[in-house]
Amino acid sequence: MGKVDLNKKLKEHTLLKAAFEFFTTKGFSKTSITDIVNQAGVAKGTFYLYFKDKYDIRNRLISHKSSQLFRTAVEELGDQTKGLSFEDKLIMVIDNIINQLTENQSLLNFISKNLSWGIFKTALTSPVSDDDINFSDVYYGMLAEAPCEFQDPEIMLFMIIELVSATCYSAILYEDPCTISELKPHLYDSIRLIIDRHKKGAKAPEDQIHENQ
Repeated sequence: MGKVDLNKKLKEHTLLKAAFEFFTTKGFSKTSITDIVNQAGVAKGTFYLYFKDKYDIRNRLISHKSSQLFRTAVEELGDQTKGLSFEDKLIMVIDNIINQLTENQSLLNFISKNLSWGIFKTALTSPVSDDDINFSDVYYGMLAEAPCEFQDPEIMLFMIIELVSATCYSAILYEDPCTISELKPHLYDSIRLIIDRHKKGAKAPEDQIHENQ
């Protein structure tokens, strides 16, 4: 990478860092582009060379921070997931990410307040920086190694992410309705049920009811 490209990357990184500091302390709605560029030490025109508007830099930040969470989880787990079932592998990754967010509650607050499936899907498939991980490759690699096939794997992932996001936020920040440690066993049992339901050949709950009648 040449000097010009390095300088561009540095300015973009500085803007992202400044925006994240303001979004997590002052709040997104109360942060202006002027705040961000002043903190980053660049002209306002420079901001628009990298981002369309304040929403664009927020979305890029969510993508970047989400990808970093997955990258850290994958790196820290290393070979620990070898030989495990798909369910156990995915739950280990989720457990690591929950632990990271428990230790960094400002990041949890920022992501949870602004996260949507569209943004998250972008984070999974389009890394913002060169050192971000493409979790889509990791996820589908885990699926490929599983001894069974899954139907609608994207819907399965969507449901798991929505479940984790909705339940962990209150448990981590407010210990409501319980602590995150107390919640985890129930959460992971629910994740296993979602995964089982999406295995090809699995019977729908209504079919099981009819069989039992």
